[in-house]
Amino acid sequence: MRKYRVLFLLVIVVPLIALVIWRLTPLNRQSAQFDGQRAYQDVVAQIAFGPRIPDSRAHADTITYIQEELRKAGWQSKIQMTDWKGFSVQNIIASRSDHAPQIILGAHYDSRLLADQDPGSGRVAPVPGANDGASGVAVLLELARSLPAGITPTWLVFFDAEDNGGLAGREWIMGSHAFVSVLTYHPRAAIILDMVGDADLNIYIEQNSNAALVSEIWGQAAKLGYGKQFIQTVKYSMVDDHTPFLAAGIPAVDIIDFDYPYWHTAADTADKVSSKSLQIVGETIRTWLITQK
Repeated sequence: MRKYRVLFLLVIVVPLIALVIWRLTPLNRQSAQFDGQRAYQDVVAQIAFGPRIPDSRAHADTITYIQEELRKAGWQSKIQMTDWKGFSVQNIIASRSDHAPQIILGAHYDSRLLADQDPGSGRVAPVPGANDGASGVAVLLELARSLPAGITPTWLVFFDAEDNGGLAGREWIMGSHAFVSVLTYHPRAAIILDMVGDADLNIYIEQNSNAALVSEIWGQAAKLGYGKQFIQTVKYSMVDDHTPFLAAGIPAVDIIDFDYPYWHTAADTADKVSSKSLQIVGETIRTWLITQK
């Protein structure tokens, strides 16, 4: 009888206990790889809140959503409440340890007040910001779920107040300016993800980005079979959230597909975003990050 009790414990009870522990672990084995479909659902969730314009309910709901998803993935987050040139800024900073960050991954979560690239009367509507904002946030959230423990100390930073330059007295990239202005660490790299969900994904090399980082990341993409999407050609010069890092002497790269026909229009909606594109970018960054020592 004792033999059968031991067998019962080994075959039934112990696996059940292990399963319960596995399911209660914030970052479980289902999150072992980057999942573009799950990232796409983060895009859909953000769009459902409405345009994430400053001081709006959608803006506040997005902050809550980001922090809750980070918590479920086992990351700690805090809101950096500050201002830049007289405007309120709420950056979200996430980490998994108390170690100083060696790498910062960033994306902006706000969207534009007016669709000023729309023809005619469309210019009075706000931008939904599915690709321009929500796609980068989605990749960061899925990285939070899928990155293994023990990687190089990394912060995920969700920048506010990036996208309303030239409107209502605002400047561009106010959130990242505010963040870098008080940054007490000197990370060895800052990677910015912006407009990375276009179904027709064409990520050219941004002119101001650090050449060594570009070589590593574009090279990693090529190894994964994504050379057609990460194009080895320099094309645009962008003012983006990497700019303040570069000005502070921190190597930074802007991963952006600026050949997006719905940029700053009311048509920047979730149907323009592809889970495959999110997968390509997320898998590339995840693999590159794991290789860092």
